This record gives sequence, C-alpha cells and structure tokens, in this order.
Amino acid sequence: MSYTTEGQPQGIANILTNRIRESLISEIVAINQYNYHIHNSECASLVNLWIHIRDDEIRHFSMFSELLRKYDPMQQKMFEEIKGHVNIDFTNCFSLKSDNRINIPNSIRSDIKGELEAVILYEYVLSSNKYRDVYEVYNEIINDEKEHFEELSYAINKYDSTFGIKTHL
Repeated sequence: MSYTTEGQPQGIANILTNRIRESLISEIVAINQYNYHIHNSECASLVNLWIHIRDDEIRHFSMFSELLRKYDPMQQKMFEEIKGHVNIDFTNCFSLKSDNRINIPNSIRSDIKGELEAVILYEYVLSSNKYRDVYEVYNEIINDEKEHFEELSYAINKYDSTFGIKTHL
C-alpha cells in the first residue's frame, strides 16, 4: 500500500511495476531520513556510518529505477525522452549566506515520491475501470507522472554527481 507524506493510503500496488515503485518510495524515505541525521549530528563516526548507509540507499534507488524501466516500456520511453530537454546546473543554486544543499535533494526526492504514489494510485483506479474516457484521461496523466519521475530522477542524479555522491547510473 502506498502512502502519501501525511500517511494517508493511496492505491494498492497489485502489479510488479507498482511494487517496484513502492520499493523506490521506501528508498526515498530512507535517503531523506539519513540526510537529515547526517546534517543534524555532530558525532563524526556516526555521520560517517550514515553517509555509507545513505549512499547504499541511493544505489538501491538507482537499481530499482533500472528495473522499473525494464518492465515498464512507457517509463523507459520517458527516460529516453527527458535526456534531451532537462538541463540543470546546481553550481549556482547556493549563496554564501544560506547553504540549502540539504533541502534541495530531500525536496527533489519528496517530489519523486509523490509522482510514484500518483502512478500507483491512478493505475489502481484503472484496474477496476470499464469506461474508455476514464481510461484515456488516467492513462495520459499516468504518462505525465512517469515523465515527471524521470525528470526529477535526472535532477537528483545530477545533484548527487555535482556534490560527489556516487550513484548507480
């Protein structure tokens, strides 16, 4: 069962691709939690442990993303399409007065989580639908959400590589 940020149930992940999306959501929650701990602790040895674990969670996210693209042809199509039109440069996103680096990746990952949850919910709605117009509207929106996932995933990979965080892709 997918949950929103506020813990409200969304759809039921009853197909493989949505179970993979649920796994991606789990990784996002873990990554953001470890980032919070890393940036709010003064215990260097514990921070180093959290960085190691967080980096593994980032790698897991990338691995699940690859699986999702393998089993969802539309997701793969969106992945290929976004390569040409998403251009982000994080080097100019910070001022000397306010270092908001922790907020940017956590915000992007929270956005990814929302896109994944939307796909799970909308595909769940379609699983019991019998009307063509409902199918067409939901399907178009699902494809938009898949594109948003790819755009945001590209952004977080770009962010991580800009700041020396190893990613799987």
